[in-house]
Amino acid sequence: MFEKSLLALLTAAGVFLAGFASTAHAAQNRVYELRTYTAVEGKLDDLLTRFRDHTVKLFEKHRMKNIGYWVPQDDPLKKNTLIYVISHESREQAKKNWDAFRADPVWQKARDASEANGKIVEKVESIFMDPADFSQLK
Repeated sequence: MFEKSLLALLTAAGVFLAGFASTAHAAQNRVYELRTYTAVEGKLDDLLTRFRDHTVKLFEKHRMKNIGYWVPQDDPLKKNTLIYVISHESREQAKKNWDAFRADPVWQKARDASEANGKIVEKVESIFMDPADFSQLK
């Protein structure tokens, strides 16, 4: 009986550690993406509305984790800039996520509706990042 209990305990510990190792491995590969959008003059509110009403939800649908969104406080950037960070399971998964997002008919409809009076985004910049070893993000 003791041997069966010990075996069950060791098996449970092995399953736990395997899951932990798998989670740790996934966390090691997680990549963060810093994106900066420059809106067409006078269109920042339209861009923010599109993100608020559509984009953020669609990112989650396509396996992109929303970390945070910011608008600068100071001129001239406060008039036309949206900065945000999302994360992906890996760099390879990021490409798949973006491809699926861009092909999504719900996204295409939201984008087209938001641009009915002309383009709202002038420029997009993207930087992929890894957390530093002392970062709270892992």
